Amino acid sequence: MMRILSVLTVILLVIVLGLWAALGGGERLEDRTTDPILPGFALEVVADLEFPPGNVAVSRTGRLFFTLHPDGKPPHKVLELIDGEAVPYPNLSFQTPAPGTLNFDSVLSLRIDRQNRLWTLDFANFGRGQPRLVAFDLATNEVVHQYEFPAEVAGLFSMLNDLQVGPKGEKIYIAETSPVIHKPALIVYDTVTRTSRRLLEGHQSVAAGNYIIQAPGRDMIVFGIATLRIPVDSIALDKRGEWLYYGPVTGDRMYRIETRHLNDTSLAPAELAAKVEDFGPKTLSDGLTMDVEDNIYISDMEHSAILTLGPDRQLKTLIKDARLRWPDGFSFGPDGWLYVTCSSLHHVLFTSAARMRANAPYQIFRFKPGPTGFAGH
Repeated sequence: MMRILSVLTVILLVIVLGLWAALGGGERLEDRTTDPILPGFALEVVADLEFPPGNVAVSRTGRLFFTLHPDGKPPHKVLELIDGEAVPYPNLSFQTPAPGTLNFDSVLSLRIDRQNRLWTLDFANFGRGQPRLVAFDLATNEVVHQYEFPAEVAGLFSMLNDLQVGPKGEKIYIAETSPVIHKPALIVYDTVTRTSRRLLEGHQSVAAGNYIIQAPGRDMIVFGIATLRIPVDSIALDKRGEWLYYGPVTGDRMYRIETRHLNDTSLAPAELAAKVEDFGPKTLSDGLTMDVEDNIYISDMEHSAILTLGPDRQLKTLIKDARLRWPDGFSFGPDGWLYVTCSSLHHVLFTSAARMRANAPYQIFRFKPGPTGFAGH
């Protein structure tokens, strides 16, 4: 019996070491933040929430919509903040999957386009359900567009993570993170032809780098073995809809590509890959957005900071405050406000419900960065 136990112990040790060799380790990216331009008190609390928020979208009239992060196992998926109260949107029944009805499964990203439509992106429990886009007309709160992605575009273990809508509302650009099998890609959806294409799969610009996320108080290493490496996540679109900016969460470079190339169905994969530009440095990051002056806003979860990467391709630290617990999604709103969610994922991922509850409430903040942006983006 002792010999059998010894053999089993050796086998288990070999398995653990093999897993660590394949999934563990990694580098630590240097702190790229500097003294912030804005003081911490520029941050204004918009909402205190029981569950961690995912992303936020604010309309030009000031209506505020947000998701609760699916990893927090929230009771509702999409909400609107009305008079300080989080109200399920568009209604309560939409929040619970039911056979034969249209409803939310796992919604993380949402955006408001210039046609006043709220787009919700459902990754359907990592492709185990039906990944889809659903758009609501904010004048009526009725569904006006629905699209279900085919398996060859968003199949099992995919994760439709974030989206941007072109100025005319005809093209939607999506980051497919693929955190499980690491086959990340960009997806382009044409709202007119109702067709989608999977592009740049596995390209270095969408692939996770070998970095360890150092969230405050916790290195993101799963069960002490597997380093959490996250490929392409958030993406940003300039005001003209001409350039798409993107990068992996665990990556130190920002990339961009002209949307005319993404939209060109005649380009072969290698030809499209040749159009990708290495634009400049970034921190490990989650959310991105852009203002009308072509500054990219970057949420730095390691240092509780928000940085900008401008046309000069230089990083600047805009604001830095301990209350920014894993800053995540952005949205500009009216009157020059920039909204940011804090998903505090180091208190959520691979941890207990008790620990998540102990770190509540979770916040949505806003501040005025100076330049303005399009509401809902």
